[in-house]
Amino acid sequence: MARIVTEDIRHFGQHYPKVALIVTASAGGRDGAMTAGWHSSISLKPLLYGVAIAPQRFTYRLIKESREFGINFIPFEQASLAVDIGSSSGEAADKFQRLGIRKEKPLKTGVPILEDAYAAYECRLVDDRPYGDHLWVVGEIVAVHYLEEAFTTAKVLDLERTRPLLYLGGNLYLSSDKDSLTVVKGTA
Repeated sequence: MARIVTEDIRHFGQHYPKVALIVTASAGGRDGAMTAGWHSSISLKPLLYGVAIAPQRFTYRLIKESREFGINFIPFEQASLAVDIGSSSGEAADKFQRLGIRKEKPLKTGVPILEDAYAAYECRLVDDRPYGDHLWVVGEIVAVHYLEEAFTTAKVLDLERTRPLLYLGGNLYLSSDKDSLTVVKGTA
């Protein structure tokens, strides 16, 4: 295959697929939710998680006001929910009510935890700063919610029981192939 090397970087998607998740927030009696594909764990001590959010997002304004946010990992079967959440604004209408999103009570914060999530983090805002056209929002994880049956005894996602939602770009979503799981041992 021919390798293309170019300075034309308008099509910036070589880093996909990524796990898609739903960021949630609540402030002033209003809840917000947005779909995100750019996110990462950052530190184990303290437990930090970061997500890239466009500053004009309603959910970001709720995060700034409340100083907390939720990270919700949903299964592949909820792909249409991820698209619906990601393609609408929560400023004019309550997405939770309009889309019938069920939530569970948080443990340490006021953020909505999605009932359909196989795992969720409650985060307290530690930092947010601009990088280009997005903000990198960092939170300390203060509580973890997860479905025990979605994970192995080693606390690894059980691909026999849960298919993670992977984002490929645009409105393209896929999941993992459990048959492709391989234990690889390095030679070093």
